[in-house]
Amino acid sequence: MDAVDVRQLPARIEALLDDLSDSTDPAIAERADELVAAVVTLYGEGLARIVTLIADAPGGDGLVRQLAADGLVGNLMLLHELHPDDTTTRIQAALDRVRPYLGTHAGGIEFVGVDDEGVAHLRLQGSCDSCPSSSVTVQSSVERAVLEAAPEVVRIEVEGMVEFTPLPERGQLLQIQPYRPDLDGCPVPEAVAL
Repeated sequence: MDAVDVRQLPARIEALLDDLSDSTDPAIAERADELVAAVVTLYGEGLARIVTLIADAPGGDGLVRQLAADGLVGNLMLLHELHPDDTTTRIQAALDRVRPYLGTHAGGIEFVGVDDEGVAHLRLQGSCDSCPSSSVTVQSSVERAVLEAAPEVVRIEVEGMVEFTPLPERGQLLQIQPYRPDLDGCPVPEAVAL
């Protein structure tokens, strides 16, 4: 199975469980949920043992960090609470990765913390903290980076971000068509082969 297929598996599993939940027999859905929970627990325990064995070996901490940096393995480590970095550390690292791409749009971004409801709070700093283009940039790059690094975060709130509002509707745009001499009674020139 290639990496693309693996990334699609969570959605496929969810769809299969939904199909089973819609079954006329509630016992089938219950058994399916029980089966998935058992398999996840089994693989989680196996992964925990692997991480412990690697971490205890000489140079193991570096290897555990390499595993955590892998998209698939890192997400499995997060799922089973085996990731070597806590939420704050992972969010700070995600912000450090996107800061160079933000350029002048955001000025700077400070991580304030994650509250009890799982909301990550950020604060825009610098000269563009009230610029509408900052809103678009923060939405598209910072949120994606933070949510990938810390999927346990349920939402991101950014202090100092201005709501982006598109220009008001002005009706249909004027469509300018090319001049068609045949419509004015003039002959259309024939195409010339080049």
